[in-house]
Amino acid sequence: MAKILLNKNNLFYNLDVISKKAASKQKVAVVLKDNAYGHGLVEIGTLAKEFGIKKAVVRTIDDAIKIEKLFDYILILAEKSFHTYSHNFHIALNSLEDIDKLPQNSNIHIKVDTGMHRNGISIDELEKAFLGLSKKNINITGVFTHHKAADELTADFFWQKENFSLVKNSVKNICEKLLLPIPAFHSCNSAALFRTENFDEDFTRVGTAIYGYLDNAGVFEFPKLKPVMSLWASKLSTRILKKGQSIGYAGTFTAREDMRVSTYDVGYGDGFLRLNERKLYTTPKGYKVLGRVSMDNLSLDTDDEEVCIFDDVRKLAKVHDTITYEITTTLNPNIEKEII
Repeated sequence: MAKILLNKNNLFYNLDVISKKAASKQKVAVVLKDNAYGHGLVEIGTLAKEFGIKKAVVRTIDDAIKIEKLFDYILILAEKSFHTYSHNFHIALNSLEDIDKLPQNSNIHIKVDTGMHRNGISIDELEKAFLGLSKKNINITGVFTHHKAADELTADFFWQKENFSLVKNSVKNICEKLLLPIPAFHSCNSAALFRTENFDEDFTRVGTAIYGYLDNAGVFEFPKLKPVMSLWASKLSTRILKKGQSIGYAGTFTAREDMRVSTYDVGYGDGFLRLNERKLYTTPKGYKVLGRVSMDNLSLDTDDEEVCIFDDVRKLAKVHDTITYEITTTLNPNIEKEII
């Protein structure tokens, strides 16, 4: 059966690099949304706890429940319906309209739009948000934003940092005025953390770097990290493809000579997407994907019983003209995972 192997040593290496940059494990929140970027929510959560990480970030309350006992502090980014609640859950407020939907006495992080213009309240709505939340006896435990271009060589990163500095000052003034405790501040994703000298926020939300990837690392000379995931497939069958015979749908690959080929139990139904056939993809051992990827299998020029399809998705991301973590999050969550 197809399987995903998770390299514990590589994960711990990445977490160590991240923790040192943040100055403490206590300042690292691991982003586990979308099944931990395809790596397995519970598997990565369990390993992060073993390493000593206390904070996590997820997308929904259902995900938070699955890892509730692993972390002291869980930020939920995009929940609209609350069927249960826990004292270690912290809910992101993405718009003023959502204040009325929040449970009383819950912990809230106000998301502020500093320039991405996707989610979050505007800076001039901050006091209104604080007043509305206070009236419902809701605990404002955090204020945060998200960078739209921390991994791009533009001025946007510095512009948003300045905007968030204004947010911090405004929040401190509001808290003093309303006699409220000052909440935690956080803005840095993976790229932003490694572009920040003397990191001084309360914590950083790190996603893709945990799993071994920092897109545009060559531009910024980010540290070299180690991919955590590898995808493996098992052989289904082997045959001799005669010269002139084609293989797979539409017969897009034709043998130039007699050759041994095998099919393996990974396909686009598992999240290994069809190749565009204009770019060749080879496995880490140099085996070529022959013809079109099917829903449940693909063909390679080998008869090995097991084959590593990838152990670093950067090459595959280039083939698909996308980012690394779109490849990993596309993988079927039902693929068996094994920690090595």
